Amino acid sequence: AARDFAQNELKPGVIERDEKQQFPAEQIKMLGELGFMGMMVDPKYGGSGMDTISYVLVMEELSKIDASVSVAVSVNNSLVCWGLETFGSEEQKLKYLVPLAKGEKLGAFCLSEPEAGSDATSQQTTAEDKGDYYLLNGTKNWITNGSSASTYIVIAQTDPSKGSRGINAFIVERGMEGFVVGAKENKLGIRGSDTHTLLFNDVKVPKENRIGEDGFGFKFAMKTLSGGRIGIAAQALGIASGAYELA
Repeated sequence: AARDFAQNELKPGVIERDEKQQFPAEQIKMLGELGFMGMMVDPKYGGSGMDTISYVLVMEELSKIDASVSVAVSVNNSLVCWGLETFGSEEQKLKYLVPLAKGEKLGAFCLSEPEAGSDATSQQTTAEDKGDYYLLNGTKNWITNGSSASTYIVIAQTDPSKGSRGINAFIVERGMEGFVVGAKENKLGIRGSDTHTLLFNDVKVPKENRIGEDGFGFKFAMKTLSGGRIGIAAQALGIASGAYELA
């Protein structure tokens, strides 16, 4: 099914979309209807209930034709949906996971910063505990689905004195006051994927939007990224295979 979709729906216009840096919104919507945006999510949360091997095969087939589409699929599946299903509360799953798994909404994972890419403990984005809510301030860079997502998982530092144990993960919604989608990156490749800087200026994030216990953010990020690397490896394999076939 993924191969047929890639050939019939992604191949026409793939070069044009890349040259125009055009996000493949229509194609992503169709993939959601086919059940490819929440592949490994339990059907009770709107997912397809497939295993990791199935996910890898789909990623490979999509990447052979359009890596911009496949990276959007990868982030939604392995970084956003998997993280929410594995570590989110029941309320968070019903509110956020279900529409993400169905492909009705798109997710983004916000970890990297100007000074914190590979070193995730160097978070400069802060989430100050204000009782009923957290006050989020900072900048995130190179965020996939940056301007197309509606649900963002944001990693931020609550207590710098605790180092990695002072980091939390939050669900932030598009439209929250003080949340601004910044500049788009002009990349060398995968240009249909919208990669943006995100700015948080005194964004009030409700307490119930924190994922897991206080201080769980760093573990959440590391465990989630471990799964994400499988998707990106499958993408690399698909790109290589597609290039080989073309050659």
